[in-house]
Amino acid sequence: MGDKPIVEHIVDKVQRIEEVDEILIVTNHRFFPMFNSWLKDYNSEKKVRILNDGTINNGDRLGAVGDLHFVIKEEEINDDVLLIAGDNLFGFKLRDFHTSFVEKGSTMVAFHDLKETEKVANKFGVGILGEGSKVLEFEEKPAEPRSTLAATCCYIFTSQDVKKVSEYMANGEKWDNPGDLANWLVKQSEVHGFVFDEHWFDIGSFEGLEEAGKFYEGRE
Repeated sequence: MGDKPIVEHIVDKVQRIEEVDEILIVTNHRFFPMFNSWLKDYNSEKKVRILNDGTINNGDRLGAVGDLHFVIKEEEINDDVLLIAGDNLFGFKLRDFHTSFVEKGSTMVAFHDLKETEKVANKFGVGILGEGSKVLEFEEKPAEPRSTLAATCCYIFTSQDVKKVSEYMANGEKWDNPGDLANWLVKQSEVHGFVFDEHWFDIGSFEGLEEAGKFYEGRE
């Protein structure tokens, strides 16, 4: 972190994937000018654009899946999609994540192994993986988790599954948590897990943000 904005940490990592054609950052109407201001001073090797989803408060927000659907429709995307929520800070290499995606040929979600069930209980979505890293199901913040794999909001969707997002939304499914979409996709196609041990911080809470700040202090 340091003097570098959080979004820059993520964009820097995404740029290292050769196959990425363009980086799209979706935000709400309130923060749209701030992101545009940041982008003017950001030196990027790939094309980066800021998209305004038009929402102004929590009452009309689209949620993570809603924003994904918005971008897919707005940009008429028919390709594979790498999705990373802005409240993720992680140490694994996206290059490795993408390599696993290519090898499996299926939608991929990144899981951080917290090693102890007490650390995931009631706090994070949990992935249940079967043979060959296939995701069997998700548990949303279980009191008694059946694994120590915390689901991070880092996904790569195949172009086939990108087309299914509209169907998911049309069915009135949950629009906020990407884990609900992934759990739905488990029943529709095939999803695999990428498990990493490197650091990961969910900075959607003050506690997570403080931990990340201490970790990154003096590293840049």
